Amino acid sequence: MSYIIDRRLNGKHKSSVNRQRFLRRYREHIRKAVEEEVNQRSIQDLDRGEQITIPKRDIHEPHFGHGEGGIGSIVHPGNKEFSSGDRIPKPEGGGGQGSGQGDASNQGEGEDDFVFQISQEEFLNFVFEDLALPNLVRKNLKEIKEFSLKHAGVVSEGTPSKLNIVRSMRNAYARRMVMSSGSRKKLAEVEAERDAILASDAAPEEKAKLEWLDEQIALLKQKIERTPFLDTYDLRYNHHVKEPLPSTKAVMFCIMDVSGSMTQETKNVAKRFFILLYLFLTRNYEKIDVVFIRHHTSAKEVSEEEFFYSRETGGTIVSSALKLMEKIVKDRYSPEQWNIYAAQASDGDNWDDDSRICRKIMEENIVDLVQYFTYIEITPREHQSLWHSYEQVQANHPKSFAMRNIVEVGDIYPVFRDLFQRRQHESNQ
Repeated sequence: MSYIIDRRLNGKHKSSVNRQRFLRRYREHIRKAVEEEVNQRSIQDLDRGEQITIPKRDIHEPHFGHGEGGIGSIVHPGNKEFSSGDRIPKPEGGGGQGSGQGDASNQGEGEDDFVFQISQEEFLNFVFEDLALPNLVRKNLKEIKEFSLKHAGVVSEGTPSKLNIVRSMRNAYARRMVMSSGSRKKLAEVEAERDAILASDAAPEEKAKLEWLDEQIALLKQKIERTPFLDTYDLRYNHHVKEPLPSTKAVMFCIMDVSGSMTQETKNVAKRFFILLYLFLTRNYEKIDVVFIRHHTSAKEVSEEEFFYSRETGGTIVSSALKLMEKIVKDRYSPEQWNIYAAQASDGDNWDDDSRICRKIMEENIVDLVQYFTYIEITPREHQSLWHSYEQVQANHPKSFAMRNIVEVGDIYPVFRDLFQRRQHESNQ
């Protein structure tokens, strides 16, 4: 019998093949643990790895054992009380059945569950598994600032730092052979004639010719040696050309109500959703711009710190944020070059007359500019006018606009997966 053991190691002396096989086998356990952890983590720790615990009973594997061997017989006693399939009631009372006093301790030694660590990349893979960006479009390149140098052969002019030594020496050798070929051929003939005279019993007048042949040989060698070893004509330089690095760019608009009705707890829920969306976008695009827009009765583009933690009072006019987003898109993010995504978070409060304006701005000015617009309403109350206005937008533009309701932190991840779930027609493309 032969055994084949794959001991090829990957980084950090681990077998990535076996590890991936293990992750596939216990995928459901890991997905459940990851989903629970997403809802419990702080925002700062959302993109790190995680420890996964699997009960011992779930990783039990059958194994072969050896019997006692030989030939034997055994008689099993029957019973008068039980038949096959009978269920035995659990004994009443708790604790152990030993002779000691008191209840059984929960600190005794036992068989621990299996615990292992998954990396940040593996954690995010499970977070965003089976998700897809709706209407993901690769736009044309704009204002390309990154290039890669590509080798484009050799040239006869260039800087010393790009000198191609091998090609230069090869050219020099070829030039010397061409320029001195006639002298070398003549030298070979003269040396052959001189050797023939020395090897034979030549007449005295023939031997007098040796002095002339020696002079010719010396002159020919001097002529060959005067051929330049390296000439500027021989030099060759590496030639490189700049090629633009292909890049895919996206901008993410984060829009949030910061009026007096929005509590810090509501803002924290919104922040978790925004962070999930940002991490998801970074896995699909190389460059991500994030624009933070907060609003109450008026809208303002702010920093991330001010976006999440500033306190405001007063009423709510949502249309002010949509107008500002439209203006920023026209000024800085042309839809022809940028993939535009937007996420809006609110508790649903808005002036009744303004909700109708929001619907008009959304349908006439924004929906056609974005790849996807998501609206999440964070409230346990009955929906108000803004929700009902947005429902009409969703009905008219289901591919580019979606809305969901969130009541508590535990709803964030299920809602996020529902919004970005890979559709069947997308997975077949």
